[in-house]
Amino acid sequence: MTEKRNPMSYKPIFPLLMTMAFPPMISMLIQSLYNIVDSIFVAQLGEEALTAVSLIYPLQNLSLAFSCGVGIAMNALIARHLGASEYKKASYIASQGIVMTLLHSLLFVILGLFFIQPFLTLFTNNPKVIQYGNEYGMIVITLTFSTFIHLAIEKMFQACGNMVIPMIMQMVGAIVNIILDPIMIFGYFGFPALGVSGAALATIIGQFAACFLSIFLFLRYNSHIQISFHHFQIDWVTFKSLYAIAIPSGVMMCLPSLLVSILNGILSSISQSAVAFFGVYYKLQTFVNMPTSGVIQGMRPIMSYNYGAHQKQRMNQTLKISTITIGTILFIGTCLFSIFPVPILQLFNANAEMLTIGINGLRILSLSFLLSTFAVVMSGVFESLSQGALSLMITLTRQFIFIIPLSFILLPILGLTGIWWTFPLSELIASILAFILYKKVFKNLLLN
Repeated sequence: MTEKRNPMSYKPIFPLLMTMAFPPMISMLIQSLYNIVDSIFVAQLGEEALTAVSLIYPLQNLSLAFSCGVGIAMNALIARHLGASEYKKASYIASQGIVMTLLHSLLFVILGLFFIQPFLTLFTNNPKVIQYGNEYGMIVITLTFSTFIHLAIEKMFQACGNMVIPMIMQMVGAIVNIILDPIMIFGYFGFPALGVSGAALATIIGQFAACFLSIFLFLRYNSHIQISFHHFQIDWVTFKSLYAIAIPSGVMMCLPSLLVSILNGILSSISQSAVAFFGVYYKLQTFVNMPTSGVIQGMRPIMSYNYGAHQKQRMNQTLKISTITIGTILFIGTCLFSIFPVPILQLFNANAEMLTIGINGLRILSLSFLLSTFAVVMSGVFESLSQGALSLMITLTRQFIFIIPLSFILLPILGLTGIWWTFPLSELIASILAFILYKKVFKNLLLN
């Protein structure tokens, strides 16, 4: 395919962005729905089971961070070389990226086999919570390597401008998961009732379904990238180029895991219900942030391609339209969480204490959605332009630098309410920083 025929070089930006963003938005909405439905089913087993799954969630997010970090790097570099008509170089990077992905997945086999229980005991001494956490974590962490492969292939399709096939892969995995959850947790249709282990197995089966489907679709429908391991050797220069994007991107995605773990440590000293609520919130917020991430996924290859093709005006248009689209999604999320906190929490079998904590918590935390708009967009923009350090700077401000110290400052003054307020305050600061970097860095890139 020549550059003139590639829609990323000539199609009007808004319909192009919607074409690129809508499939991952739909697939990630379904993925978010899975996360929420999974917690709803687990909550029926009791607050201890919900707490255990909430404690394991940071480790699941950590595995996602590793796999997405490499995938994002592959996406940016492949799209840029395709934009410059360097097709062999794009294929070479894809082959190196697949090997990097497989090496990273081995780390989580070790983590799942040896470190689940020590991790849980950092936050609780409740034997039931530890038992549930071991049952769930041993399965979902050790066997997560299928997700690494699936996400690498997904990002390669997206780099070629194909967003429909990744949507299909995500949807199949999530739908399999949702269907199997009640069957394997509660023992329907002759299956034994496996409880939290059933929830973990449903997750893994869904992930393997997506993985096998992604391999099949790549072999059958990919026409832009040729993966080859003939006389393969690790190219450390290429690995370095991938890590230059993957490490900042991966660290950015690791931050929620670290943040949730630290806050779980603080919250566990106050109330088990607070830990359970915060775990529920972190899954609920994916229902807002995943569609936003879908727009970012659609934006990245457009921005990278047009940067490689020196189409600076299209880059600027992409930024403006992406900001408006993401701002609209986040505004709707803020409204939903502010207006309907009680019905939302009742979906998770919330007791009186969790409702008391959660109603106020959701209303305050929801403000962070809208305030994060420009920071989220610029973080994705800098990733697509290989400015990983700037993207990391924005995300560190959003999700780490201020939240933890502010939590320790505001907790003695405002109680749990103080912890919730740290989120919108941090997003506001990050958006101000993102605007400064937009003025000083992005505008200069458009002029060069």
